[in-house]
Amino acid sequence: MGSHCRALHVTLRIGALEEGRTSLDHEATWLLGHTEHVSFGELWDDEGDLYVDAVIHVSCRFLADGPAGASCRAHGFRGPARASRQPPQPRQLGRNRFVVVDRMRRATRVLPPAPPAAPARRALPVLAAGATNNPCATARCTTADHARGAACCRDLQVEIMCTRLEEWLEALVRTRRSPYLCKVVREGDFSIEAEIISACGYLEAGGVNCTLHGRRRADGRPAKPDLCSDWPPKRQELHPGCVFARPRRR
Repeated sequence: MGSHCRALHVTLRIGALEEGRTSLDHEATWLLGHTEHVSFGELWDDEGDLYVDAVIHVSCRFLADGPAGASCRAHGFRGPARASRQPPQPRQLGRNRFVVVDRMRRATRVLPPAPPAAPARRALPVLAAGATNNPCATARCTTADHARGAACCRDLQVEIMCTRLEEWLEALVRTRRSPYLCKVVREGDFSIEAEIISACGYLEAGGVNCTLHGRRRADGRPAKPDLCSDWPPKRQELHPGCVFARPRRR
């Protein structure tokens, strides 16, 4: 029995340096925001790509815990039931301070909220701003673990660096507990792709509204990752109950 029974140390690829600092800051802020089941280390670059070392806190599906300790249902090993220690990774620090990625490095930045918009002339009275303006607030969307609400902020696609020769690592990834790590696909010689359920740390209490929404960095760039504001591509498979998904024809 080893630490790999409960968690995996991996390297995740964020993107190519040729995409530019602005794009990579958004991509990295988005990725490093999903802290529920993933611990992130420092960012580093090599041979034209940006990476981050991470620990995925999803146990093996063959791991069984009992009164006498832990055991492996695949190989029969037994050992002490040691929990996977996940350090706290706050992304909201209070007083408009947030942990984001800036210049391809993790940093604490003050991100003031957007000023209230001036009321339009002859505007009809409406409800106060807040969750009522967010169509996702009442959506009945769900992730694969049947948790309801803000499904697109609770799962993510990752690229795990793993060559074809690293058969042991690939086997460990493929035997994680589903659906918290699933849909593992190899499309190249150097990495595999997978889907992880790990809620975003920028969500407000209630788990729907984004605390970065409407905030801007000191240089004027939106604090919220741009891919969180893009319209879903056509024909993309959306979560069940998504308010933006077209109803299926009978």
